[in-house]
Amino acid sequence: MFSALAQKFKRICPPWLLALAPLAVHAQASSASGDWRGKQCAVVLTYDDALDVDLDHVLPALDSARLRGTFYLIGASPVVQRRLAEWRRAAQRGHELGNHSLFHPCDSRPPGRSWVPPTNDLSTYTLARAVQEIEATNTLLQAIDGQTRRTFAYPCGDLQVADSLFYRRLRRNFVAARGVQPGLPTLRQVALDNVPAYGLNGETGAQLIALVRQAQQQRGLLVLLFHGVGGGHGLNVSRGAHQQLVRYLQQHEKEIWVAPLVEVATHIQQEQGKLTGSK
Repeated sequence: MFSALAQKFKRICPPWLLALAPLAVHAQASSASGDWRGKQCAVVLTYDDALDVDLDHVLPALDSARLRGTFYLIGASPVVQRRLAEWRRAAQRGHELGNHSLFHPCDSRPPGRSWVPPTNDLSTYTLARAVQEIEATNTLLQAIDGQTRRTFAYPCGDLQVADSLFYRRLRRNFVAARGVQPGLPTLRQVALDNVPAYGLNGETGAQLIALVRQAQQQRGLLVLLFHGVGGGHGLNVSRGAHQQLVRYLQQHEKEIWVAPLVEVATHIQQEQGKLTGSK
């Protein structure tokens, strides 16, 4: 029956209308992926801790592919001090310098945290100290890049000081905060106070690309959390694996929106505001 109707449609429709049919299908597909500026998904590349390899390995790879990432800087890191001009140039090329706190304090109490020094033990912080150090880092970052909008990344994924969710005191300072729990939320599902991220360590290029393809299929947000790339940290992904990912993203730029988290989060904030009727 469907075939007969299709044949009748062809007989009675003018040729110009038939020619528009593929465009209608394309428009329907574009609408389905409209959450991410007409693309299938959004991918955010984030790099933690202000490492030398970020400047030596990562930025050249991203720049050569015309991709931009988010680099979460520890304000007191010697790599920030020694190579400040290079971080500034990275920001001028469109990369985000995100806030990863002043001293990277982590709660020493969970298993495997014996490496946390007493001076940077978040479990001994007051809420006021945590907030002040993060705000001081924002001041430093603004002096480097001149930007007033940026995102925050929870050191070690720790959300609380004592019994308080400290980001509640910082919402006015940031567009969003990146966490460490994996997930591929749709635009409507993203919680901007704890954006999911896939922490990486030892993945191959094929495994990284598989994550991107999964995000494409689910039309979700994929945030990748790198530390070392080709060395520089105990949590490490090889330069070859990273380059394979970069190449895939470059080759599929028409289907995948790759941008710093501050831009993607701003877009999410605006679109979610439309859904709720807020401004």
